[in-house]
Amino acid sequence: MKKFILVFLAICVSAGAFAQSQTIRAFSHRGGRLERDENTAVAFQESWDAGYTGFETDIRMTKDGVLYLTHDHTLERTTNGTGVFEEKTAAEIDRLRTKKGNKIMSLEEFCKFLDGKENLYVEFEMKTAPKELYPQARLEDYVEKVYRAVKALDCKNAQFVFTSSDYRGLRYLQEHHPDAELLLIISKPLNDETIAIAKTVGIYTLGCRMEGTSRAMVEKAKKEGITVSLWPGLSVDDFMLGAYLGSDRMCTDVPLEVMKFMNEKCPWIKVVY
Repeated sequence: MKKFILVFLAICVSAGAFAQSQTIRAFSHRGGRLERDENTAVAFQESWDAGYTGFETDIRMTKDGVLYLTHDHTLERTTNGTGVFEEKTAAEIDRLRTKKGNKIMSLEEFCKFLDGKENLYVEFEMKTAPKELYPQARLEDYVEKVYRAVKALDCKNAQFVFTSSDYRGLRYLQEHHPDAELLLIISKPLNDETIAIAKTVGIYTLGCRMEGTSRAMVEKAKKEGITVSLWPGLSVDDFMLGAYLGSDRMCTDVPLEVMKFMNEKCPWIKVVY
């Protein structure tokens, strides 16, 4: 582990009040993309089996209007296919496999996995970039389908969050489904500018980059009524940095490693998995 972890542990031990009062909602980013085959059934199942109830996934829509879990708008990085995801039909996507041989999971299949489970926290990231792939009419159809699929879930004590870096979809939900919980992703640190953006658009949960974010700015955001989620979560070091900064929520690409480390080394920090 890096020197930062040792320094952080020393700070937490010497500042017991901070450590004892801190709670972080951890969630398995794409099912733990650095430990498992991202956004696949096996990834989510193994995170669940390890004790995670928090998940994040990415949703795209095929040419014929079917929703699948995939991050990129191109197929080459994660699958044995080529080309643009949105230009393929559902039948074409179903014939593809990930680089590790798994099926491309549909949103319907993911919802079946979630249905009936308790105490879930799930972020449904609406991937609608590049914007030319989702002109307004198609965007609205997409958002409605995602919203209806999520709202049909029967899960006790669940928190379902619609997230995006494309404000268009979030704005549509604000206007047509004000009950939807929203999170705005911004590829910048938490600072005065991003806090002002949150207040301007009326979305009081922000997903910002850790790099350039300070504890003082996290405290300021919280005083403004903003819930803070920080990323990336590539390592235990990242998770510890997020904890030090005071993040309310933290994604992690190494959920099993994070859980093991936090349980063994930082039991005084309450992490909700």
